[in-house]
Amino acid sequence: MTATATTADESERLRTPQESASRASRLLRRLARPLTAALAGVLLYVSFPPRGLWWLAVPAFAALAWCLRGRHWKAGLGLGYLFGLGFLLPLLVWTGVEVGPVPWLALAAIEALYIGFASAGIAVVSRLPGAPLWSAGLWITAEAVRARVPFGGFPWGKIAFGQADGVFLPLAALGGTPVLGFAVVLTGFGLFETARTLAALRGAGGLRRGAAAIGIGALVLPLLAAFGSRSLVSDEAEDGTRTVALIQGNVPRSGLDFNAQRRAVLDYHARETERLAARVGRGEVARPDLVLWPENSSDIDPFLNGDARTVITRAVKAIGAPVSIGAVVEDGDRLYNQQVLWDPRKGPVDTYNKRQIQPFGEFIPLRPLISVFSSDVDMVRQDFSRGSRPGVFTMDGARVGIATCYEAAFDWAVRDTVTGGAQLLSVPSNNATFGRSEMTYQQLAMSRVRAVEHSRSVVVPVTSGVSAVIMPDGRIVERTKMFTPDSLVEEVPLRSSKTPATRLGTLPEALLVLLGVGGLGWAVAPAVRRRVARGRTDTDTAAG
Repeated sequence: MTATATTADESERLRTPQESASRASRLLRRLARPLTAALAGVLLYVSFPPRGLWWLAVPAFAALAWCLRGRHWKAGLGLGYLFGLGFLLPLLVWTGVEVGPVPWLALAAIEALYIGFASAGIAVVSRLPGAPLWSAGLWITAEAVRARVPFGGFPWGKIAFGQADGVFLPLAALGGTPVLGFAVVLTGFGLFETARTLAALRGAGGLRRGAAAIGIGALVLPLLAAFGSRSLVSDEAEDGTRTVALIQGNVPRSGLDFNAQRRAVLDYHARETERLAARVGRGEVARPDLVLWPENSSDIDPFLNGDARTVITRAVKAIGAPVSIGAVVEDGDRLYNQQVLWDPRKGPVDTYNKRQIQPFGEFIPLRPLISVFSSDVDMVRQDFSRGSRPGVFTMDGARVGIATCYEAAFDWAVRDTVTGGAQLLSVPSNNATFGRSEMTYQQLAMSRVRAVEHSRSVVVPVTSGVSAVIMPDGRIVERTKMFTPDSLVEEVPLRSSKTPATRLGTLPEALLVLLGVGGLGWAVAPAVRRRVARGRTDTDTAAG
């Protein structure tokens, strides 16, 4: 044993219990913020569906506020990144169900960077008067950016999508998902400011009225705004009603390889439609005015394959109502994820091509580069092409807006169907690839938020479940079980009025981004002025 090692061992033996306890205490203090940040991220995840614990988002942001208060921006970046990992790693675990952990870990690691950078900014503005406002604005700024870049964005995990069961939900009708998310984050930061003010009061630090007013205001005003926005939510049938049927045919088995059995999937949906027609004929259920099949219910192109066309035509004639079919369609050298409107007498009469296609699922960005690192890109042999116009089908006189699966996560992809005249919304989806994971429930919550945001009924036909019928107030009135062939028949209201969120579009989001960026500019302006002044002084000195 060397002399150095002996000395270290003796030093360890000679350390008193008090010194050891002090060392452990220092280590614990050093780890307190990182551990709290990571655990607060997990708490935020727990607030998301399928659990109805929406209120946990508020203490999660209060804990993040404690972690970031008064910290340097570099510390804020690291703490925010830990918060993001705690949130996104469990939230996005479904992305690795069939392809392994590498894509899941990579996606969570990249998306957490947005939260890290937002938290760096929040740390900078944390000492400003009105810190909760600037902080919540910066959070929405990060959400706005990650909903757009890279590769068209990935808005999964927006705070609004965890609030389908919460008291803040009516705010979606006021200003969309940005205002709803802003209110939740603001309340969390307001909770921290209120607690900090009360702690200072108990510690005989005196009550700072300005800080107390800001904290209480940030805590209470979003709740009052949510209560006031309840008048924007209505189930009134402004344009009458329609009886809608959803077909869930199920798949032979979950997993990516179910597409190899695409004929079986088509047959299942045709068979379930014919079963529904038989039930209608026996008087067991009401005759539907329109019928909706899910995304990928016919992965065989019915325009090129006569057999598939015959199967669909027979099912549509049996039910005797227009049916929206989810198909994979080739058009020359292009491939589309398409909804086809099939009339029982005329056949196919209209189409909608999915516009927001999924990176690494429906197309491979940077394919030559990524193929160097992974052969999995070959699983997507041909990239899908994007559609160019909103999907609004006229079905039995009703205007049905189409947002296919992944598109439900994007504000613009839902809104422009409503501004295009949609009286109810359909979100045809295929979640079979992700098995029984939480993905289905997370996506269903998005549709509930969209229902309130635009005051429209939303119907969600899914290949393997959960299919659902959602009222304009976000209530689910009918739903299926997962991996169970079934059909739903429900009368839903048609509505044509527009909520403030529908009319305003991206304006609320833009104002919140300006709020966050403005607060950050205010915080860094003194340092910038000092640096500029120092540079002038150095220049004058050198010149002298």
